[in-house]
Amino acid sequence: MVDKKTYSYSVWAIPSDDMSLRIKKVMEGLRTEFSGPEIDPHIAIVGSIRMKHEDMLNKFRSLQSDVISSYKAKVNQVVSRSSYFQCISLLIHSSSKVSPELSFATGVSGGRFSFRNKVRPHLSLLYGYLTEEERKKAQEKVSYLDEGLSSLSFFITRLALYKIDYQDRSLKSWEKIADYPLQFE
Repeated sequence: MVDKKTYSYSVWAIPSDDMSLRIKKVMEGLRTEFSGPEIDPHIAIVGSIRMKHEDMLNKFRSLQSDVISSYKAKVNQVVSRSSYFQCISLLIHSSSKVSPELSFATGVSGGRFSFRNKVRPHLSLLYGYLTEEERKKAQEKVSYLDEGLSSLSFFITRLALYKIDYQDRSLKSWEKIADYPLQFE
């Protein structure tokens, strides 16, 4: 039986394992004080796409012929926003001069899924609804937890496809469907 229902999906750029561990330590420190769900470190390169499962999986698999090489992401700054999913984030340089590979991966992925991402690339450290004062305090705590995080460069070593539900603020229903490693050149 073929599943005809559409779901929401997102394509994520995943940092290297060592960098993910470093970022997770900061996330844990923020959650200890401000709560929020556990997040896998990622940069969304394609946001919420509604599509049938098999169609999405086929399009994701086809990315492997275009986005094949690992690349560096460079943090521009730590930012806070009132948006639940971008409460405390690392803003990533997105210009084609600073991050040509990220720009390429985002463009190719967006084209493949007919998606135009209007959000600047970011790696969320904390999801939540915080007051302005709490956001400022959380933003400052990032430097306390890891003073080098705000100027970090790190490799993106995998692309992953996640089935997501933005109504689920716990993220418990979010599921990794597929991923593939990017080659080092």
